[in-house]
Amino acid sequence: MSKSTTIVALAAILSIATAHPWPHKTSFTWASTRHLIAFGDSYTYVQGTHGHQNFSFIGDALNPSYTARELLSNRIVQNQTSTAEGGPNWVEYLTDCGVQPGLTNPRHCSKQLWDFAFAGADISTAFTPLHHNFTVSFVNQTEQFATYADPVLSRFIDKSRSLVAVWIGINDIGDSDDYSVDFPNFYNELQNTQFQAIEENIYRKGYKQYLFMNLPPLNRTPPNLIREAGPLPNATMVKWFDEALSRHATAFHARHPETEVMVFDSTTFLNYVLDSPGTFGVKNTTDYCAAYDQPFVDTDPAMYGCQPLEEFFWFNTGHMTSHTHEILAREVAKFLDQQ
Repeated sequence: MSKSTTIVALAAILSIATAHPWPHKTSFTWASTRHLIAFGDSYTYVQGTHGHQNFSFIGDALNPSYTARELLSNRIVQNQTSTAEGGPNWVEYLTDCGVQPGLTNPRHCSKQLWDFAFAGADISTAFTPLHHNFTVSFVNQTEQFATYADPVLSRFIDKSRSLVAVWIGINDIGDSDDYSVDFPNFYNELQNTQFQAIEENIYRKGYKQYLFMNLPPLNRTPPNLIREAGPLPNATMVKWFDEALSRHATAFHARHPETEVMVFDSTTFLNYVLDSPGTFGVKNTTDYCAAYDQPFVDTDPAMYGCQPLEEFFWFNTGHMTSHTHEILAREVAKFLDQQ
C-alpha cells in the first residue's frame, strides 16, 4: 500500500470510528440543523459585544443576569483577540457564523451560533477553583442559560433543529493534574456533575440533540514536550477522562432514548493531525509563535521572526491555532453528516 493510500485509509478509519456511537432511529440531520448552542471553555468561547473582554459572549460571574434586549442585541466579535485561537474557532467554522472580521448577528446566520462558553471555565467549583472571580463554570453556564437565555431563545428557535455542543474538561484535567486522588474516580465524579447540570438545565428545557467533544491531546502541548519531569496530564489521564465522558454520555442516552447523543473523538483525530501534519498543511507541531499576542502577528508574523500562524498546530502553550480549529471543524461536520 502506498503512503498516500495509507493516509486516505487512516482518515476513513477515523471517520468511521468516531461515528454512530449508539445506532438508533433519529430525526437529527446536520443539514437541517439551524441552531448551535455551545458551552465550554476557551476552546469554544467567542467574544460578544456584551461579553467580558477576552472571556465570553455575554455576562460573567459578577454580572450573571442579562435581559432579552441585551441578548438579542449582542453581536459576535471577530478580530485577532476575539477568541483564544487568534481567529475563528471550531464552532464558528462549523456554523459559518462569526467567521468574517467585524460584528455578526447570530440571527443572520443560516446556522445560528449561541455561545455560552467562558474562557478558563472548569466544570464546577466543587472540584477545582475558579481561574478568576468573574469566571463562569460549566455548571453556572447552564444555570444562566436556563434562567436568562432559554426563555428568550424559545421565542424563535426550533429546538428540534437545535444542537447543544459541549467541550469542557480541558482546564479540569490541567488544574487537577497534581492532585493526590484516584483519577479515574475523580473524572467520573466530574462527569456526574456535568451531566447532572445538563439534565437539569438543558434537557428539561426541551433540547434533545447533543454533541460532546472529548479532550484534545493535552499531553502533547508545547510545554509538555520539554518538561523534564514528564508530561502532565499524560496520555493515560486523557484516556481516563475520555472514557468517563463516553460512559456518562451512553448512560444519558439510555435514560433518554429519544435523544441524539454524539461523542466526537477529538483525541484520536487531533493526534492523527499531529502525526500527519503535512496532510493538513501544518508544518510545526512542536512549537508556537512566541509573539502570538502581539499586534499584527496574524498578518505579518515575519516581523516577529515567526512563520505564518496557519503553519502552526499550537497557537500558544495551551491552545490550538485557528487553522487547527478549521481542520477540526471540517472533520466534525463530516461526523455530523454521517449521523
